[in-house]
Amino acid sequence: MLQDLNRVLSAYWQQFLYVLPKLALALLLLIVAIFVSNRLSTLIGGRLRRRSHDPLLADFLTRISKWVFVLIGLLLAMQVVGLSGVVSGLLAGAGLSAFIVGFAFKDIAENFLAGVILAFNRPFHINDTVQIKDQIGHVEALNLRTTLIRTFEGKHVFLPNSLVLKEPLVNFTRDGNLRQDFLVSVDYGETGDPGRLQQQLLEFLGAHPDVQHENAYPPYIILEKTAGTTADLRLYFWTSSDEYRRGTLQIKSELMQKVKAMLQEKGYPAPSLAQ
Repeated sequence: MLQDLNRVLSAYWQQFLYVLPKLALALLLLIVAIFVSNRLSTLIGGRLRRRSHDPLLADFLTRISKWVFVLIGLLLAMQVVGLSGVVSGLLAGAGLSAFIVGFAFKDIAENFLAGVILAFNRPFHINDTVQIKDQIGHVEALNLRTTLIRTFEGKHVFLPNSLVLKEPLVNFTRDGNLRQDFLVSVDYGETGDPGRLQQQLLEFLGAHPDVQHENAYPPYIILEKTAGTTADLRLYFWTSSDEYRRGTLQIKSELMQKVKAMLQEKGYPAPSLAQ
C-alpha cells in the first residue's frame, strides 16, 4: 500500500515538474497582459477623450478595451497550460453545467449589454440631472455593470444598467431649458383691474435676468380661479437647466419672494403664494 502511494505521489510530482514551466510561462503571460491592458487602455482612453465630445462613451469604451486585453491574455495563458481544450470540452459536453453557469452570470451579462446600449444610445451625459424611479441626481459614471448617480443629499446610488435601460428615465438637463410655475393669490380690490395685475406680473418676470426671454420660451400667466375681487393666477416661466438646483429650486424660491414683495409694494394686501 505504501509502495502504491509512493508511486502515485511520484507520478504526480513528475507531472507537476513537467507542467511547472508552462505554469510559469502562463503566469508571466497573464502579468504582461494585465500590464499591457492598463497601458493600452490608458492610451486609447486619452485619444478617445480628445476626439470625442462625449466623455461618458469614451470612459465606457476604455473600460471595455481593458477587459478585452485581459481576456486575451487569460486565453493565451490557458492555451499555454493546455486548459483551453479541457474548458471548452467541459462546456460543450456538460449541458447542465453550461446552463448553471449561464444562469449564474445572467444578471452580469444583462447589465453589461445594457451598459453597452446606454453608452451608444446616450440618454444622458456626465453631470446631467436625471430621475430614475425615485432616485434623482447627477450622473457621475457609467460602469460596466452599474450607473453611478450622486443625489442632491450627497448619496452615491449605484443603479444596475438593466434597470436604467428598462425604467422610464427623465433627463432634466438635455433640453437646456425647464419650465416651472407657482400660484399667486391676490386681492386686487373693487377698483382694481385683474388685467393690469397680470401685466405687472409679466413685466416683472420679463425683467428677471434668470428667466428665459426667447420667443420659444416666453413667460405667461393663466387665470385659474376668480371670486369677487380675488384672483388665483399661475405664473409659468422657463429657466436654464444646466445647473438643476440653481435653475429650479433657488431661482423659483427667489422669484416667489420677490413677487410677493413687489405686490406688497404696489399696494396689494397680503398676497399669498403656493406651489
